Amino acid sequence: MLTLKTRMTELLGIKHPIIQGAMTGVAFPRLVAAVSEAGGLGILGAAAMKPEAVRNAIREIKKLTSKPFGVNLIPESPNLAETLDVMIEEKVKVASFGVGNPEHVIRRTKPAGILSIPTVGSVKHAIKAEQDGADAVIVQGTEAGGHCSMVGTMVLVPATVDKVKIPVIAAGGFCDARGLIAAMSLGAEGISMGTRFILTKESMVSQKVKEKYLQSEEKDTIVTPHITGTRCRVLNNRLISELLRSGESVERSRESLRLGVEKISKAFADGDPEMVPLVSGQVIGLIKDIPSCKELIDSIINDAEKVLSKILRNFTTQGQGLQTMCYEVPSSK
Repeated sequence: MLTLKTRMTELLGIKHPIIQGAMTGVAFPRLVAAVSEAGGLGILGAAAMKPEAVRNAIREIKKLTSKPFGVNLIPESPNLAETLDVMIEEKVKVASFGVGNPEHVIRRTKPAGILSIPTVGSVKHAIKAEQDGADAVIVQGTEAGGHCSMVGTMVLVPATVDKVKIPVIAAGGFCDARGLIAAMSLGAEGISMGTRFILTKESMVSQKVKEKYLQSEEKDTIVTPHITGTRCRVLNNRLISELLRSGESVERSRESLRLGVEKISKAFADGDPEMVPLVSGQVIGLIKDIPSCKELIDSIINDAEKVLSKILRNFTTQGQGLQTMCYEVPSSK
């Protein structure tokens, strides 16, 4: 079986270079624990949670797995200080965050030994995160669901790798072994998947919402500020069509972001899939099944060897063929 060892797997203490996207309304303890148990890194989507709810969720995850996991939050949250206290007290492995300036989060968590892995959509923000003390960075291309970049993953990943020394994790457009090998060929040391983990058995998303996703294609997503006040890729359902027709402007503010996150959180649990905001990446067009997290991660790692074998057949080779392989990404710095 192929072994994929990178600085990211070593840093996080995980078996496989796969991170579960920190999705509000999706990444609850059952999913987080299942991803970590399968050898990846699960991340609790705590952006819409109160501090005590975060503590309860962390303790629930610990009952389900002894493997490392992370907690995602919003740096501009009014409950940030209390949430960070909880994470420090509960000895969480990773702090994950996206929208907002994370410098104060890193400054607060680093002395406690918590690793900081922000998600960014530009090279300049990745550089700033490294300067602020981030341990790794997730770069999320325009294909991604939720808050996405204006730059495609194929360009954003190598451009970032060329500018920072910390490990780069690629996000936006990944769901299988082909994506993993492609990301690593661009210099990434792992991938983060969001939409793919929505459609797993451990995901608490309602069945009717999952069916909406399965029926969707890559052309069925759209980027709009109407949900959170900033660029957010979602499925283009009836709600989004009506918002776009209205032409109503949305203020980009902390309050609109908070309200948007709450709407997304509630959308996955219940409601008419046509009348709630459903975050989705373009990769939805490649997803056709609902496996368990273990089945998904095992298939990605097992298929990675087949993908590499197919690639290598296109080159002139000497010596013995591909058998058990260890693919190690060395530091380029």
